[in-house]
Order: sequence, then C-alpha cells, then structure tokens
Amino acid sequence: MYSKASSTWLKHWDFILLDLIMFQIAYVISCVMRMGWENPYKFQTYFNIAIIICLVDICTAFFTEPYHGIMRRGYYLELKSSVRHVFLVCVIESCYLFLSKRAGAFSRLSFLCFVVTAVLLIYLGRILWKKYLIRHKRLFYESLKMLLVTSKQEAESILERVLENSFNEFEIIGVSYVDAEPEPGEKLCGIPVINRAEEIPDYIQTRWVDSVFIGVGDKTVVPKGLIETCLDMGLTVHDCLEGMEERTNNQYINRMGGYMVLTSSVRVASSWQVLLKRLLDICGGIVGVFLTGIITIFLGPAIYIASPGPIFFSQIRIGKNGKRFKIYKFRSMYVDAEKRKKELMDKNEMEGLMFKMEADPRIIGSGPDGTRHGLGWFIRKTSLDEFPQFWNVLKGDMSLVGTRPPTEDEWKHYKPYHRARLAVKPGLTGMWQVSGRSDITDFEEVVKLDMKYVKNWCFGMDIKILFKTVFVVLAGVGSK
Repeated sequence: MYSKASSTWLKHWDFILLDLIMFQIAYVISCVMRMGWENPYKFQTYFNIAIIICLVDICTAFFTEPYHGIMRRGYYLELKSSVRHVFLVCVIESCYLFLSKRAGAFSRLSFLCFVVTAVLLIYLGRILWKKYLIRHKRLFYESLKMLLVTSKQEAESILERVLENSFNEFEIIGVSYVDAEPEPGEKLCGIPVINRAEEIPDYIQTRWVDSVFIGVGDKTVVPKGLIETCLDMGLTVHDCLEGMEERTNNQYINRMGGYMVLTSSVRVASSWQVLLKRLLDICGGIVGVFLTGIITIFLGPAIYIASPGPIFFSQIRIGKNGKRFKIYKFRSMYVDAEKRKKELMDKNEMEGLMFKMEADPRIIGSGPDGTRHGLGWFIRKTSLDEFPQFWNVLKGDMSLVGTRPPTEDEWKHYKPYHRARLAVKPGLTGMWQVSGRSDITDFEEVVKLDMKYVKNWCFGMDIKILFKTVFVVLAGVGSK
C-alpha cells in the first residue's frame, strides 16, 4: 500500500512543532509590547489566546497542508507559504478576539507586531531547519527503498537527477537496465547495477524494496508484464512521464469517464483562483454597467446626431475555446463600416490576422481620408467605446482581463498555436493593451503577449494589468 506523502500532514510533525514554537515566541514578543516584561501566560485572557493560536495553527496545518513539498521549496515559495499560513492563523485569531469580545487585549500595534514577527520567525525557522535536515541527512520518518529501472544510456543522467531531488525521502538501492546486461560489480554514483529488468521480480522476492521507479525514453520498451508483476507483488510503481513537462507543467491525475487519466492543460487554476477572478469580474461588471448607463445619456445623442443609426455596435466574436458570443460597443464608426472593411484591407497596418488602420475613413467624423479627429476618434482615444462590454463581463462571456476576442473572419484563418490564446475568456484589457498596442504591428507579437498571460496567469497579474490599464487610458497611450 502506498501512502501518498503529499497528503500525509503528520509526516512533517517536526515542522508543525517548529511553527507552534515560533508562533508562541512571536506572541510573547507582541505581549511584551503591550504590557512590558510580564509573563503573559499567568493572565487567563492571554493564556487562552495562546491556546487558541496553537489550536488554529494545528487546524490550519491539517486542512490546508502547508507542508506539502516543503523540502523541495525554494526561498521565494517558502516565503509565500509562510505568509499564507500566518495570514490564515491571524484571520481566525481575529475572529476569535472579536466574537469573544477580547479584542481590547491586543492593541493594533502589538497585533501588527505579532503578524510581522510570526512571518519572519516561521520563515527563518523553516529555512534553517530544512538546511539542517538536508546537510545532516536527517529525517523523522522512514525513507523508502526504491529500485531504478532505466536504459543503459540514460541511467547515469536519470540517477543523478533523482538523487539530486530525493531530499532524503527515499533511497535508491539498485539500478536495473532494460536493454543491457550489467557488468560484474558495475556501479553508478556508488549504487550497484543489479540485473536486467526481467529479473527484478526474482531480485525483490526476498529483499526490502518499497517501490520501483521506471524512467525510460519513448523508444525504449519496458519488459512486458513488469509493471503488472510488481503491482501483484504489492510494490508501488512510479512510471516517469519524462517529456510531458516540456509541453506543460500543469498536470494532475484525474478520473474521467471511468478511467484514471493524466490531465494536462496550458494553465491549471484552482477553484479559489477561478472564484476570485469571477467575483472581481462581477464587481467590475456591476460598476461598469452603471457607468455605461451614465455615459449613454450624454454620448448616445452625440453618436446619433453625428451618424444616424444605432448607438451601440454589436458583432459576433469568438470567446473561450471557440465559443461564439455577441460583443457590444458604443458605435464609433459609420453604419456601413463592416462592408467597407474589405475595400481597405490593402491598407491594413497589422501583419497577420488583425485589422488596424490609423487613418481609417470609417470612423465617425474622420473625413474621406481618415485624418480628421472627430467624435469617433474621441470615443476610441478615450476608450469610451469599450464600456458596453462590461455587460459581456457581467454575463460571463468576457472577463475584465484576458485576451482580445477575434472576429469570425480572423478565427477562420488561425493556425493551431494561435488557438491557444483563447484558452481563457477574452478580456476588456490584457497584456497587449498595456504593452503599447499602437506600436505592435505584428499579430505574432500579440499572440506571444497573450500566451505569456495565459501560461503565467495569477490573480495578482489581473490586478496589476487593471492598474496599468487605468494609467494607459488616462494617459491616452497606445490608442489611435
């Protein structure tokens, strides 16, 4: 039976104990700021708060598993984990203080001191303890005994990589070739090469072996029935998926249609990330729709007077993964703009599957040569034409931040790798819009920016782009 290490929170009981101690030290320091060099534990209120901090810390460790992969985390990821852990504990502690009417026991300054001190102590404590464990090869749980099955050509590189990233969690006790006979007494990195892969069942029959790690290339064949035989013998088999990470780092085991599958995607977002993004869209959509209503009162009549016809412009666009939807804008062009687009294609300033023209005669008030700055130019320069899209955001067709939604004509000419930019909902703004869109004339550059967003998306990136968008719009940068 294989106990999945990532979900065994008691595996790192030493880190749990360490965090408990660091929280109490931070608590004592904050109490000293409140009442001087008094023992806080002799007062019932302060003693109760200390107990609550311990209980909350343990519950947080149980439910959120902050120690998952802790031995493999670098400095930055460890800092993020420490801040997240302290934040959750402090939020629950604040709720306790408020509900128990003991908030007066902590001044705001001492509470802030507790938060900052806890982050620093927990972060430094984890880093130093990890260094100690790795340097002295110490573990407080039993390491696993594992066999490595690979090809002779790949054996040394795979073994070095596995050993480098083992973090003392398992021990390689032997190497077995799938395509060659080992030489007598042959060793790799001090580890014996025991036999051919076909002989593994006989080898492990009377030896301590917990698992088998199979790492072979696409062109190397694993002996038929080896995996099934190892499983029948009660061993755990780790089948290396080398090469898959070159396509994407977002993979996880999933159950689909009755089958166990390896699910891969350009970007995998957690349910919390999706929820936060949607909540941001809803809040922004409500505010945007309200502002659109106010703008319509003034802009609507001006558009109708300058160019009789609909105030709003609607068009079918392509959304997430090819979903069609109707986009809405304030009309900044003449009614026959779409018909005249074909006549102007030879003047397109974009290279690739987008149309853009600075001196566009289709814009309201632009004149026959498209050089005059009339109402349409003002609407586009100030990005007022985009406001009705807040309705699309509120409906869920679009997001506040995403990629530019292509027209149906553009979509028909997309190449396979172009389609990846629509792995997310299209947005009102995005990387392209805040990266000097008027200076970018190659569609491939737009795709690169969009893919940078898709592959590296996080909630903080959306916030950053939104702030940049406000600056770009107010400064009138990048819109022609």
